[in-house]
Parts: sequence; C-alpha cells; structure tokens
Amino acid sequence: MKPLDVPLYLFALFCAAMMGMAVGATWMVAAMYMSRPAPWLALVAGVVLAWAVRHWIRRPGPGAAVLAAFATLLAALYFNVLMAAIKLAGNFGLRLTDTLHTAGAGMLVSLARLGLRPVDWAWYAAGALLAAWLAWRRGR
Repeated sequence: MKPLDVPLYLFALFCAAMMGMAVGATWMVAAMYMSRPAPWLALVAGVVLAWAVRHWIRRPGPGAAVLAAFATLLAALYFNVLMAAIKLAGNFGLRLTDTLHTAGAGMLVSLARLGLRPVDWAWYAAGALLAAWLAWRRGR
C-alpha cells in the first residue's frame, strides 16, 4: 500500500459507514411498518450493501468483503439503536430527536444490546457473512 492510497481507503471506510447507517435507518422504517423488529432483514441489508460495495470498489476481494461485512454490522447496530430510541420515546411520550439527544449513544447502545436475543445475533452474523461472500466473489 502506498501512502497516497491511505486517503482512498479512509474514504472507502467512511462511505461504507454512511451506507450502513442509511440501510439501518431504512431497515428501521420497514420494521416499524411491519410492527416487529424483523432481524431476518439483515440478509436483505447484506445483499444491498454487498451490491453497493461491489459497484464502487474496483476489485472484488478481501477489502470489499470486509467493507461489506462492516457496513452490514453497522446497519444492524444502527437499526437496534434506533429501535431502542423509538421504544424509549414511546414509553416517555417524547419525540424521537429529543430521545436521541437526551439518552445519548451509550445508553441507547446498552438498551439495544439488552434487547437482543441469541437468534438476532445469528441473523446479523448471517447477513454479514452473506455480504462478505457476495462482495468477495468475482463477477462473470
């Protein structure tokens, strides 16, 4: 790796993080529409993020796989944080933005972690593995 490539890698990491958060927010809207958490949507998130990474990374391989898996896991984390904030806002009669500012990231991450079941962890791992596999493999 050349020193001039470092900003490109950092920008790729930033783009993967932003895409993961966008997919996590979209996942939250879908879960709210269905009135249940729907952890199985991690597979859909993994496919979408792998497709996106494959279209802006020049070469598929381990780098693209890591970015796709990272984005998928970040989407799952962001989804769970948003769901915890929504539950908190509903319980206390606050707006979502007020809840996000008042509770803070640490509390929301802790609440999100407390609400996870082992099957949720399995869905998120499966989504990340699917994303990594789809981003790694060579196109036809």
